[in-house]
Amino acid sequence: MTNVGQPDIIDFNSTVIRKLFCCIFFCTLIIGCTVAPQKLFFHDLSKSFPEGTIISAATQQPVSFDELMNDLSGVQVIYIGEKHTDPTHHEIQVKIIKELHKARPHVSIGLEMVDHTYQPILDRWSEGELDQQNFLEKIHWYANWRFDYELYQNIFSFIKENKIKVLGLNIPLHIPPKIRVGGIENLSDDEKEYLPQKIDTSNQLHRAYIEPQFKQHQFMSKERFPSFDYFYLVQCVWEEAMAETIADHLGSNVMIVLAGNGHIIHKFGIPDRTYTRTKAAFRTVYLASAGSKAELSYADYIWVTPSKSHRH
Repeated sequence: MTNVGQPDIIDFNSTVIRKLFCCIFFCTLIIGCTVAPQKLFFHDLSKSFPEGTIISAATQQPVSFDELMNDLSGVQVIYIGEKHTDPTHHEIQVKIIKELHKARPHVSIGLEMVDHTYQPILDRWSEGELDQQNFLEKIHWYANWRFDYELYQNIFSFIKENKIKVLGLNIPLHIPPKIRVGGIENLSDDEKEYLPQKIDTSNQLHRAYIEPQFKQHQFMSKERFPSFDYFYLVQCVWEEAMAETIADHLGSNVMIVLAGNGHIIHKFGIPDRTYTRTKAAFRTVYLASAGSKAELSYADYIWVTPSKSHRH
């Protein structure tokens, strides 16, 4: 038996649903268009700054790009941090490199991404002797660093186009994991040859910064991360090795160092360890995404970059 009222009920519900959907859609659209851009919040200032702002730790105020470059041009070593997978960070690195190269044509570039045993390959790249595919194969990019080469392509292209001296700063990347699980004493004699001459593990502030990272890793696998002493030792070996390579090649020249933010934050990683060896004046530039938090002590300059949700 047919329910003559049923079609009316279906039509009514369909109309309500359509109206409700349209209302939700337009409200979402309006809200999406009016959401304020994210900012970087500074604990020690109780202030926030929008993306694109460069904050000087010395003045606690924003500075222009020209003011930043004027200061960087007066020192011997410039550290530019990065989150390895953030394209914006690498764009900023290229921008600073190009500007410094104009003023200091003989500037060199040090890279965390490549270990120093590949220096002959880096030299051939700088001299224009290798195409990109040969370079990637000879340097074993995807066996060692593994992050997408396209993130760094503009940096390497500028190096090649201008025949800039580029240095691999790291130790062979198969050594740190061995230290992490077995310390230095269980390395082979050949592996120990790659270690820096000095390894300082006495900085308590540095240890306090690294310890939360160890706890996160240990949560995933206590067998793979058995000892905080080993874990911290790896960080110090990395940073001392890079500092030693910088010091060995710096002389009276100017060098731009590209490394992960964690290696330059608070300066107690590579920067201070290099300074103890060279006494060369330096500046650090820390790249921080909007929507996160920072402190002035992170670096000499903190550059607010777009949050992931606001990148195009």
